[in-house]
Amino acid sequence: MGAPGADAHAGMDAGMDAGMDMVKRWRFLQHDPDRIASLESRANVSPILAQLLLSRGITQPEDVRTFLEVKLTGLREPELLPGVREAADRIHAAVVDRRRIVVYGDYDADGMTATGLLYNCLRLLGADVGYYVPNRLDEGYGLNDDALRQLASRGASQIISVDCGIASVQQALTAREIGLELIITDHHQLADRIPEAATVVHPRLPGSLYPFGGLCGAGVAFKLAWAICQRASNAQRVSPPMRDYLLAAMGLAALGTVADVVPLVDENRILVRHGLTSLRHSPLAGIAALLEVTQLNQKPRLTSEDVGFSLAPRLNAAGRLGQATLGVELLTTQSPERAQALADYIHQLNSSRESLERSIYLAANKLVKERFDPQHDPALVLAGAGWHAGVIGIVAGRLAEKYHRPVVMIALDQVGSRPGTGSARSAGGVDLYDALNACSEHLLGFGGHAAAAGLRIDESRVDAFRDHFCDHVAGELSEANRVAEIRIDAEAPFSQLTLHTVDQIEQLAPFGEGNPRPVLCAGGVTLAEPPKRMGGGERHLSARLSQHGVTLRSVAFGQGDWADELVQTPGPFDVAYRPVINDFRGRRNVELHIVDWRPSAPRP
Repeated sequence: MGAPGADAHAGMDAGMDAGMDMVKRWRFLQHDPDRIASLESRANVSPILAQLLLSRGITQPEDVRTFLEVKLTGLREPELLPGVREAADRIHAAVVDRRRIVVYGDYDADGMTATGLLYNCLRLLGADVGYYVPNRLDEGYGLNDDALRQLASRGASQIISVDCGIASVQQALTAREIGLELIITDHHQLADRIPEAATVVHPRLPGSLYPFGGLCGAGVAFKLAWAICQRASNAQRVSPPMRDYLLAAMGLAALGTVADVVPLVDENRILVRHGLTSLRHSPLAGIAALLEVTQLNQKPRLTSEDVGFSLAPRLNAAGRLGQATLGVELLTTQSPERAQALADYIHQLNSSRESLERSIYLAANKLVKERFDPQHDPALVLAGAGWHAGVIGIVAGRLAEKYHRPVVMIALDQVGSRPGTGSARSAGGVDLYDALNACSEHLLGFGGHAAAAGLRIDESRVDAFRDHFCDHVAGELSEANRVAEIRIDAEAPFSQLTLHTVDQIEQLAPFGEGNPRPVLCAGGVTLAEPPKRMGGGERHLSARLSQHGVTLRSVAFGQGDWADELVQTPGPFDVAYRPVINDFRGRRNVELHIVDWRPSAPRP
């Protein structure tokens, strides 16, 4: 493994016209051999690790040890998190007084895991506790007045929000008016005003000195549950049953952290590294059932990719199709039989979600090609009657990745009696929240953050909104940022990809946002046999690639169309890839996840 050579650089700016939708820029990281050798010696790591650590900005031996060892002691004491101490005191008092507590969550995987995590904690303490998750399709995101009044009428005394609430200024006032003690725990972007709740727990509260603001909703809930256990034990060291609970809870925190695509650095890295072990070796009944239906129980260890591509999508499918409550039940049931029934049903929901997604994606992509110019349009705003509001966000993400443009998908009501519901995904560094705010005169409402957002709009305003949104994005999206960029860590011919080498790379795991799996490249690659499409709707590509006598199985997720394009490409090609180890039923093999490809430049 090393810096790219002349062949790898040759033609790197050439367009890839083998039928691909959008050209991607390959950017090769530059490496200093002297710095690599120095870190290798000082930190006692391999040259491969030294090179990859330096590319991640890790330059000092002590930081290398912290990054690679990932010790549980690296988690900060929960009481340091703003608002946690008061929240734990209030919740413990409600438990002791036998007041009715309701954990109010969100309908995505982060919200479900946060809800299940806190509910399991309070049930362990003998609390009178329930949970509530709003229906995505009928109620929308976050706290709502009707739900709060309904919960109060059913005897709730204390509401603990998880993964929502930090923007619920009006709802906090409603809670106070009807006598509910509201404790907000959240991690989302702060509004102009902090809600007037009894207590607010958030890693980025104004005036806070908490050193890590990147926790997700389940991460914040884990810290609160830890503090509650300490309060119930009346000591820093919790009782053995609570310790066992916290280890299992770390698994749910890991699942939520990966699912919410927050940076896998600092405390998130610790939660995921140790939470993956908990998910595999001491899973809750519902997690064990999910592992079985996905066949992940046959793997000796779980990776963050297993969570991100197999477990989290199934929980999210339940939320997208209006069944989030069943997702929480899966994470809280103590009955293996009920867990299996729920896992089977949620697995079927995910299949339904995939079918809906394929149908909407095909329709939307056809719309793009017929009515828009993705090569030159700064953004894509697409609207369709009958599109499922719970699925359009996934399709928007796929199109944003395909065309490297911000994409807004709007599901219009088929009879026109209700406003359209939209989901947006960003690309090129455009801040979606700011963009929607700039176009708010056309919208009935919107919310979200820089990378993903939602909106409501009357059908009659869609065309005006499209024009305004595209004009705004055109001013924000530079020509350079209109081309997708692939960051390549190093050139690595297939002959270097031994199990030993890839095992060394795996020491950098867990991989994800903020710590991506390294991308390598190889030139002069050929097809060992015709590639095949695979998966539902033949979305994915399977190929056997050869270079200098070494042949490796390769997969490209979501790129089934490449099968025809690769066959039609004359001569060898260059490939950008992530090396992985397929560890299944006792067999370990190096495989490639293809990121991109292009025809090899002619040799001089």
